[in-house]
Amino acid sequence: MRPANTEYLKGAAFGLAAVSIWAGWSVLTRLAVTTSLDASDIAALRFGVAGLILSPVVAQRGLARDRPGWFGLAVIIVGQGAPYALVAASGLHFAPARDQGALIPGCMPLFVALITTTALREKLSSARKLGLCLILMGGLAIIGWQSWSAARIFGDTLFLVAAFLTACFTVVMRQAELGPLHAAALVSTGSLVIYLPIYLALHGARLTQLPFADFAAQAFFQGVIVTIVGVVLYGRAVTILGASAAAAFGALVPALSALFAIPLLGEWPSDTDWIGILLISVGVYIAAGGPFPTWQPRASHP
Repeated sequence: MRPANTEYLKGAAFGLAAVSIWAGWSVLTRLAVTTSLDASDIAALRFGVAGLILSPVVAQRGLARDRPGWFGLAVIIVGQGAPYALVAASGLHFAPARDQGALIPGCMPLFVALITTTALREKLSSARKLGLCLILMGGLAIIGWQSWSAARIFGDTLFLVAAFLTACFTVVMRQAELGPLHAAALVSTGSLVIYLPIYLALHGARLTQLPFADFAAQAFFQGVIVTIVGVVLYGRAVTILGASAAAAFGALVPALSALFAIPLLGEWPSDTDWIGILLISVGVYIAAGGPFPTWQPRASHP
């Protein structure tokens, strides 16, 4: 196997692990916001826990203002921090998890491509353009043949906003060359400092009214698995594959979300959903620069 293929497989492994966590977040957060929690509770749990754990990293490494600058730092915090979590979780009040699984990760690589080609003058290869087109077709197939309502349109609009925020985070993180753990610490600690006082002023100790088992499970999943582990894994994928290619892996979330929703939510994908999942999966592989097999002619023996 060629070294280039080895590097791709390494980056792909990080990307797949990250999107598996994202897919689990879509399903479990949908379950949470339709039962005992709302979007503000999810954001408080997510960044209250992660911010406390990762604050020593920021204290040691600083804010890295010399690389992304103040504006870039704000984009990083907004793009994956409390504002993103509030927008994405709020959308789940109005639209099903299937829509979130398709729109946020499916449209995020399209937004990344738009940003990098217009602002950074990055050239997209023909293969990547083809992959992005397949991703778009797959996302439309998943959500395009469903019943529509004003609430669902509003929820899907929030998902598109969340996709754009994540795309901005992806591009700035790549340009700043931040380490994954440092980026996760900046996101979490920044959100802790900015958002948690607002949450406590508005809602007080509402989270303490949850059963301890529910509180502990959500705190660990939202604050440790999603915010720390997920961001670090995704950051490693961005470092190895580049912003556009790593972002394309996010489009696998619809397939994984659909599979996770079967046992957790009792939701079975329709035939159209499976077509969309197939289109997205193929598009991800192509857009992310996945290697294709090559055949070498056998040497003839005299």
